[in-house]
Amino acid sequence: MATVYLRTADASGMMVSFVQSNYIGFGSGLVVLETGISLQNYGAFFSLDAAHPNVVAGGKRPFHTIIPAFALDTQGAPLMAFGVMGGPMQAQGHLQLALRVMLHKQDPQAAIDAPCWRVEQGADTWCSERRWSAIRWRRCGSWAIKLRWKIRCRVITSAARRRLCAIPQGFYIAATESRKDGQAVVF
Repeated sequence: MATVYLRTADASGMMVSFVQSNYIGFGSGLVVLETGISLQNYGAFFSLDAAHPNVVAGGKRPFHTIIPAFALDTQGAPLMAFGVMGGPMQAQGHLQLALRVMLHKQDPQAAIDAPCWRVEQGADTWCSERRWSAIRWRRCGSWAIKLRWKIRCRVITSAARRRLCAIPQGFYIAATESRKDGQAVVF
C-alpha cells in the first residue's frame, strides 16, 4: 500500500489536508494521463456476497481509511489540519490525536508521541504500545475488564503514522510521527 499524507498552511491561515493512497500495489492500474496520478482501488473492499454489508450496489461506498482531517476552534477559526496513515488504525488514531490536542490541550508533538492504542474489530480486544502502562490500563475502569489486552499490536507499531500542523496560539506548530519517516517544517 502506498499512502502519502501532506498538510500545509499559509500565512493567512489557509490550510490543506491531503491524502493519496493507492491501496493494493499501484492502485487500479489506471493513470490520469494529464496528471500522472494513479487511481486507487479501494473498491476491492466491496463484496459479491449478497448477504455482506459491503455488497456491490448502487449508491454504496466501500469502507476505506482516506481521512484528511481539519478542525476549527470553538469560535470557528482554523485550528489544525491533521491526518493519520495506517489502515484500520486511522479512524481511531484521528480521534486520539484530536482529543489530545483539542480536549487535553497537549502540544501537537506530545499528542503524536503519546502511546497509541486500538480497539480491534469485534470490540473485545484492546491493543496498545508497550509504553502504555499497566497503571493507565487500570484507570480505564471496569469496562476494560471485558477486553483482552495485547501489548505491541502489529497494526499500531508498524502502521500508525500521524502528521499535524496547528495554530493554537496564532502561530503554526508542525509535528510529525517520530516512529516513522516524515518531516515537519514551519516558516
